Amino acid sequence: MGKVKLLLDVIDDLHSLADSLQAVADAVAENDASEEMTTTKEPEEKGRTKAATKKTTAKKSVKAEPEEKPLTLEEVRAVLAEKSRAGHTAEVKELLNKHGADKLSEIDPAEYSALLADAEVL
Repeated sequence: MGKVKLLLDVIDDLHSLADSLQAVADAVAENDASEEMTTTKEPEEKGRTKAATKKTTAKKSVKAEPEEKPLTLEEVRAVLAEKSRAGHTAEVKELLNKHGADKLSEIDPAEYSALLADAEVL
């Protein structure tokens, strides 16, 4: 295996690592934000009855589910890099071409979910 190929593999691994670290940082930030909301709302609920508190909690959980975070370039790159490492490099390139680009960065963010759906088939 040539040195250039090894360097390209290292670069792909670094991209994947950066994507994973970003995902962890986002998860920690979301967790901290949800803990702050819970902490600030608890004093309000102390005076309520158990039934009223259960209704409020049920409403909060229903509202939280519909929000879907849009996919980011890094998340899509991580999935495609994993598929490429698994031996599907040619198929990944075909998917990019199918979605109208030679590189992932050229693809419209609105296409990310469709691209990931196609990639899951690989």
